[in-house]
Amino acid sequence: MLLVDTHTHLYLKDFDIDRNEIVNQAIEAGVKYMLLPNIDSKTFPKLMDLHNQFPKNCLPMAGLHPTSVGKNYIEELEFVEKMLFGNKFVAIGEIGIDLYWDKTFFKQQQEAFRQQIKWAKELKMPIVIHARDSFSEIFEIVAQEADSDLRGVFHSFTGNADEAKKAIDLGFYIGLGGIFTFKNSGLDKIMKPVDLKHIILETDSPYLAPTPKRGRRNESAYVLHVAQKLADIKEMDIKEIARITTINAFSLFSIDKFI
Repeated sequence: MLLVDTHTHLYLKDFDIDRNEIVNQAIEAGVKYMLLPNIDSKTFPKLMDLHNQFPKNCLPMAGLHPTSVGKNYIEELEFVEKMLFGNKFVAIGEIGIDLYWDKTFFKQQQEAFRQQIKWAKELKMPIVIHARDSFSEIFEIVAQEADSDLRGVFHSFTGNADEAKKAIDLGFYIGLGGIFTFKNSGLDKIMKPVDLKHIILETDSPYLAPTPKRGRRNESAYVLHVAQKLADIKEMDIKEIARITTINAFSLFSIDKFI
């Protein structure tokens, strides 16, 4: 059984003590590919170090996370542009709008999001969207920029049924992670009627560990629990869930080009 963790921050300091062990445990568990979304220029070197250590397993993205958009966001975007046009990545991410923590730089978040979308279309790369308290704001920009070259995923999806439909209608995948497994999230009911061809799996490790690992440090091997939850609500074998979501991940991120 082969699985892809389409969103994992294994390069963060949370894994400094046992990073190699965690990566190898994931590979042994069948999670052969782990996609690494970037946060900002400070995190990028460690992300690339991990990719260089596991070039066929830990695949890099480049992008500016919305919570890292601040007074120096122009400099950060210039760094992203330089990386994108000089290296090979599976996606531009993670990018988007976050209005949960701080709205001070909302306008700048919008500008950064739109600019990175334009680069994605120019480079014909998918985008990985971070949406927190910001679905309507994100949909507005994505709808304005939508064309045949714009594709991607709403990572760690927490929206309602209408928002899931909007994302899919815009040509995006739904990324399911640990929150999907939480008893009170309600996502099981929202996702039950959604066709598997629109879904990919993730962990967002070290954050949001799935049930039954909730409260612990999350890791890529735990994407198995997300797959099992999806198998349960779809009343399908987990191997079929793995097969379809892996096909989806390969299609979106062109993983074949890296392995």
